[in-house]
Amino acid sequence: MTATHEYQSDFARKYFGQGLAEGEAKALLEVLSARDITVPDDIRSRILDCTDTEILRTWVRRAVTVGSADELFD
Repeated sequence: MTATHEYQSDFARKYFGQGLAEGEAKALLEVLSARDITVPDDIRSRILDCTDTEILRTWVRRAVTVGSADELFD
């Protein structure tokens, strides 16, 4: 049996959320790398600076089909 745990403190929620966002950003960059898609520094920064996990998940899904890193944001 598995259970989900909700963090009660603002501190814990903040840093847990940051960890999730960092993981999504790294996954996105890995997908692009595996597809041999070049990621310019400005786009890499935009990805790594994003803290919205829903946006990052959208970009990860798009990364599977885009032809360039620029297309992530269309």
